[in-house]
Amino acid sequence: MERTLMIIKPDAVSKNVIGEILKRVEEQGFEIIELQKIHLTDSQAANFYAVHKDRPFYGDLLEFMTSGPSVPMVLERENAVAHLRKVIGATNPEEADKGTIRKDFGSDVQCNAVHASDSPENGANEIEFFFGAST
Repeated sequence: MERTLMIIKPDAVSKNVIGEILKRVEEQGFEIIELQKIHLTDSQAANFYAVHKDRPFYGDLLEFMTSGPSVPMVLERENAVAHLRKVIGATNPEEADKGTIRKDFGSDVQCNAVHASDSPENGANEIEFFFGAST
């Protein structure tokens, strides 16, 4: 079994679609190991997205991710990272496949409903960031 991190972003939280997103994830065979609803501070968002600090969208990303609550969670199943990436769809909702989370709930590249880890290694690091090493 593999674990990965998914975050329901502030845009999806404000649309009241947390339950629908969780339902879709569970229907795909993921077990929700842990989740929490949090409002990221500026410092937390800067630390989590530090990999993007030199990119032109960094400031907008931090502003967006601190604009309201989000719901990070630990998900588990076989081949979790790759499978979740298929379930959520392309980063740009306009390019995402029909029926994916981003296609159905996202509006643009930034407000695309969810974040998901892009590798098992990043998944482990991101899980530790939100839930500590014990998860």
